Formats: sequence, structure tokens, C-alpha cells
Amino acid sequence: MKAFAVFLVLALALVFSLPYHLYLKQLAKKDQAKSWKKARRYIAGFFKSELVVSGVKTTVIGKENIPEGACLFVGNHRSYFDILIYHNNCGKEAGFMAKKELLKVPLLGLYMADMGCLFLDRDDIKQGLQTINLGAEYMKQGHSIILFPEGHRNQKDELLPFKEGGYKMAEKSKCPIVPVAITGSDLLLEASPTGKLRGGKVILEFGQPFYPSEMTPKERREKYAKLPEIIQEMKDEHRL
Repeated sequence: MKAFAVFLVLALALVFSLPYHLYLKQLAKKDQAKSWKKARRYIAGFFKSELVVSGVKTTVIGKENIPEGACLFVGNHRSYFDILIYHNNCGKEAGFMAKKELLKVPLLGLYMADMGCLFLDRDDIKQGLQTINLGAEYMKQGHSIILFPEGHRNQKDELLPFKEGGYKMAEKSKCPIVPVAITGSDLLLEASPTGKLRGGKVILEFGQPFYPSEMTPKERREKYAKLPEIIQEMKDEHRL
């Protein structure tokens, strides 16, 4: 019943929000920053409704670590619910680095574009570089990006190897990287003991930011190599 309610809210939001999407699309041509701001306010309200209906209770740790201005949030990815939880707790206009296949999902791709999401073709290196450059331009305009360097959802205890290409967005925009760890989101659905959607507790922790553009190449390589360990430690600290 809970899963049906969540799906119903999603379906109604996608359909009845179409006129607002068209408005945001036109607004973006005149004032991209204003369009992102309005999209964030609207989408955050929808995400909040979904989380309430799902019975999700989020504990946020380290929000004081988030600097002013645009950030590249780099975190682990365990559940579909991560999108809602990350977005509604980072406190900024933010889009996700997503796989291009999501553009094929009816209506969903439109709203992701409203949020300022980026769509990556993993099989096309040239297009991938263009997407990273676009992300850097977004960040220079004050728009934050959320990156899941594992590449896809992972419910294992150990994180998957990180793909570091997206870090270039922080280097090129001179913005900070903020490590983020999420714990418990997979227990809501993907690893639910009942096999069904259920409510539950999720912990989201923001770690200490760092500025890749202020580091030497050697310092950056060392910091990037340590980033999975930093996120792993935060995640393991809050086992549910």
C-alpha cells in the first residue's frame, strides 16, 4: 500500500507539473539561475512529500561543513531514495550527474533538466568530457552538482572503486568537494527485510570540504585516492 502511494504521488506530480516545467524551460532562457532556484523549491516540496509518505526519517550530521557557494558533493549511492535525501539536505540548488538512459524515461528527464542535472554517456569519451565541462560552467554560475563516483547503486558493505573523472568539475570551477556518506537508505526498499517498501531511519553525513584547485597535482592525486576511505569511514560509523 505504501509503495502504491509513493508511485501515485510520483505519477501525479510528473503529469500535473508539466505546465510548470514549460514555464521553467522558458524562464531558463532568460535567467538560468532564477529557473534553478524555482525548480529547487518546487522539486524539494515534491521530494519531501515522497519521503513523508514513505516514512523516511533522516538524521543529518555535519551540515556546518558545507561552504557557501557551489559545491561538488561526492558520496556513496545505495538506493533510489538517495536522490531525494541528498537533494533536500544539501541546502543548495543542485543537480545530479546521471546516466543518459534516464532521458528516455517519460517526463522524468524533463524535470531532471529543470534541476540542472547532467546526463553522461559512459560509452562516449568525447561526450563525457563535454558533460564535465558543462558541469564546471554550471558550478561557476553557483549551481552545485551531486556526484556518485561508484557509478551505480551499491548495497555492499565496501564501496566500489571510484571513477574520478567528475572531480574535474571542481578543479575547473575552483569550487570545493564535500565528501558525503549515506547509511540506511537501502533498507527502505532495495535491502528491506520484508522485500517491500518500508519506512525507516537514514543517516546523511557531510564531511570536511577541500579545494582541489588549491592543491598541487600530487596533493590532488593523494586526496582523491583517500576520498573513498573518508566516505567509507563515515558510512561505517553509522551502521543501522
